[in-house]
Amino acid sequence: MIKTLYIRVVLTFLVSVIAGTIISFFMSTLIFEDKLNENARINLRNFAQDIVQIYKILPLHEAASFVSGMKQLDSYHIRIYEASGQFQSYGKYHEDQPAAVSTEQLQKVLGGGVVHDTPNGIATVLLGLPLKTEMGTKAMFLETLAPPSSSFVVKWALIFASCSLIVGSILILIASIFLVRPIKKLTKATKRIAAGDFNVKLNIKQTGELGTLARSFEDMMRDLQQLEQMRREFVTNVSHEVQSPLTSISGYAQALKQVNLADHERSRYLDIIIAETKRISKMSDSLLKLSVLESQSQQPRLVTLSLDEQIRRVIVALQPQWSARNIHFELELQNVKVTADHDQLNQVWTNILSNGIKFSKDGGGVIHVSIKLDVKIVIVRISDTGIGIPLEDQKRIFERFFKADRSHSRKYDGSGMGLAIVKQIVSLHQGDIVVESEVGQGTTFIVSLPITPPTDI
Repeated sequence: MIKTLYIRVVLTFLVSVIAGTIISFFMSTLIFEDKLNENARINLRNFAQDIVQIYKILPLHEAASFVSGMKQLDSYHIRIYEASGQFQSYGKYHEDQPAAVSTEQLQKVLGGGVVHDTPNGIATVLLGLPLKTEMGTKAMFLETLAPPSSSFVVKWALIFASCSLIVGSILILIASIFLVRPIKKLTKATKRIAAGDFNVKLNIKQTGELGTLARSFEDMMRDLQQLEQMRREFVTNVSHEVQSPLTSISGYAQALKQVNLADHERSRYLDIIIAETKRISKMSDSLLKLSVLESQSQQPRLVTLSLDEQIRRVIVALQPQWSARNIHFELELQNVKVTADHDQLNQVWTNILSNGIKFSKDGGGVIHVSIKLDVKIVIVRISDTGIGIPLEDQKRIFERFFKADRSHSRKYDGSGMGLAIVKQIVSLHQGDIVVESEVGQGTTFIVSLPITPPTDI
């Protein structure tokens, strides 16, 4: 079995050329066969009429002598038959044997009839005419001969075809090298990527299908490189986020082994261990939720719900957090009904509002929530007057484990998973979420959702 594309291209070319040549030859033969035979028949008939006139004018002996010296015998062969079947032949065959004359054809011509036949294919015509001489009626049969140069023409055609095939094969071999080279580069690049090396440059500048394939491959390679980078960052972040509470738990567990430890210290250490355990549990739960959302293994359970009422309920549920810090809410909520997954949207508002409360200033902080209907989509804006997000971090806040301000990571407790979950839920509902923020001024999240999402989510 042929495995290399290079050999396949060459063999395909050779087979195509040979098959095309053979088919073209037979098609041209079929198309022009009747025309060539007709032309040969006309020329042969005219020559035959001349022979008949010669025998009519000259005595038999002189006519035979005149005919035997005619130059046209290089192209025609003449046989003059007696009634007994004996014949006199004029002209020489170059290669082929003379066409056989049957008894029926002979008797037909002696009886005054005419015989037309093409015994050997194209341009080979046998013509039989009655020939009246002073010795009585005889049967004259003429047939066309292939000229002496025909063998040379055939040989020349074969040599020409062979040379054409050889030269064409050499050219296709050279062309195939340039055709297969980009594919070989792609194959080598694929092996390097499979080995984990993404620093591959193809340098394929073609503009055809192979060029398009190469550019698509480079795009895929960049995506894989980003995916690999994200995977490494994910492993690093998970290790860091898990290692930190585990270190705390281990340290305080060791401290609890002290015999002379005061009861209030022991109680405080236990509270810290419980808090760190809850932190790990919460992070694990967030990872599981995000994994389920990204894999889309659980389809959204769509229901029609009142969006403004849902947001009000979330705010009420978070009252212990914002009332303890004297944070106020300003609401501009239109009465809007949407079709969505109730629990997932509830998670979106809970995460965004929790972040707004967490990063707002104590005593006097304000969170503004508004709902506006725009044709087929609803726009929810949630703004706070918190610490804000630096511009360089705004593009990354929806990444897993990303925290905009690492210096405050311990002060503002969190795993960095909340906004990643929000982004995934909004995307599943065919919506969009963007952030606008200034450091020290606050942050605004703008969530756009279709009132009735497509049925294929």
